[in-house]
Formats: sequence, C-alpha cells, structure tokens
Amino acid sequence: MSDLSSELALVERLRNRDPEALEAAYDRYSAVVYSVFLRITRDQSAAEDLVQELFIRVWTHISSFDPSKAALSVWILSIARNLGIDYVRSAQARFSAQLQPMEHADRADRKARIEPELVIHRGRTVRAAFETLNLKQRRVLELAYFQGLSQTEIASHLQEPLGTVKSWMRSALHCLRATVSGGDAK
Repeated sequence: MSDLSSELALVERLRNRDPEALEAAYDRYSAVVYSVFLRITRDQSAAEDLVQELFIRVWTHISSFDPSKAALSVWILSIARNLGIDYVRSAQARFSAQLQPMEHADRADRKARIEPELVIHRGRTVRAAFETLNLKQRRVLELAYFQGLSQTEIASHLQEPLGTVKSWMRSALHCLRATVSGGDAK
C-alpha cells in the first residue's frame, strides 16, 4: 500500500471513529509533533501534554480535514504549530485541565510497529524537499515552525514587509508540497 493510500485509509478510519486508527496516527506522528512542541515550548512536560492535546483535537476535528488541500501530516503539523504557539503566548497556559487521558496511551508495543525504513524514507524525502527551497524560504519556515513565530513576528525579525514574508511562506509551502507529492501540488 502506498504512503498516500495508507494515509487516506487512516483518515477514513479516523472519520469512522476507529480507536485503533487514533493509535496508528499517534504511532506515526507523535515523535515528530513532540519534537515540534519541544522546539517551540522548550519544556519537556509541556511538549508531552501538548502531544496528548493534539491527538484529542485530531480525533474531534478529523471531519474538517480536507485531503485535497493538504496531506494528513501537514494538517497535523499545522495544528501542532498553532497549539505550541498558543501555549507559549498564553501567560497562564494550563492545558492540564483540558487534557483527557487517551486510551491505550502507554502501550509499550507502539514503537515496535514503526517501520525504520519508512521513517528513514520520510526523513530523506522531507530533507530533500527542504533543500529545494531558497535561503529566504527556508528561513521563514524555520522561524515559523521551529521558533514558533507568527508571520508578523517574522517580518519584524527579518525587517521585511509582512506581505513579502507571507509570499515567501506561501511559495515555500507550495514548493515543499510539490516536491513531497512528486509535483502534484495544487
């Protein structure tokens, strides 16, 4: 089964409220969203809590996901970025009251099902796609996704007009989408 058809099948299972689909999504994406949260919050405990919050949101909002607009991984990373930024910006960020325990969250056999070849392939694909970007496109993505800055903050940081930063961001995401999907970006 190809990555795309596997992802579409996972989305369908999530929409059908299959708890094992949530487990599969967690297995597939938890490590990368944890690293995003850790980079944004610089707080291990907060990053762990945010991972749980993210998958609760995925479960409750999967009906709003449109596979024609983005890959599931892009949608999940977008939610992760927004959650991380919200956490950092909130003076009294207290997600613990909103968190709900996930069933089967501490099953030890999760890691055993991850196929190392697939992880390596995905890493190489993303790295290769990132290398196709020009320096300005790379910089705005790094500031947005790894530093947690908004586009306005990026414009201020780079001393560039907001419209220019938005254009760089849009073109960078378009290039990544085109490269990762083999040129089928819309």
